[in-house]
Amino acid sequence: MKKIIITAALALGIVGCKTTEPLYYYGEYNTAVYSYLKGEETTLDEQIQVLEQTIELAAANGKNIAPGIHAHLGMLYFESGNAQQGENHFQQEKQLFPESTQYIDFLLNSAKGA
Repeated sequence: MKKIIITAALALGIVGCKTTEPLYYYGEYNTAVYSYLKGEETTLDEQIQVLEQTIELAAANGKNIAPGIHAHLGMLYFESGNAQQGENHFQQEKQLFPESTQYIDFLLNSAKGA
């Protein structure tokens, strides 16, 4: 009887320690933003490539992409002179996160006016 109680307690302890999966996939997003803001020797093309890979990895693993990644990627595309790709990613951000619509519209208008 004592062994059954100990076994049950261990089983509950193990099950209770399971961590939950994060809601969103960030990949190297934090590193990319830090490099961008710090102005390190990372080119726009390298930053774009990192974020594109992050999006691809999220899709390949069936994970939801984190808020802000498409917006940041859109901003990078606008800075690199590719307005069409920039606008596409801004639209994707709005589609995935409708609560960001006003802010993305502001960014879009600013980018087009720049």
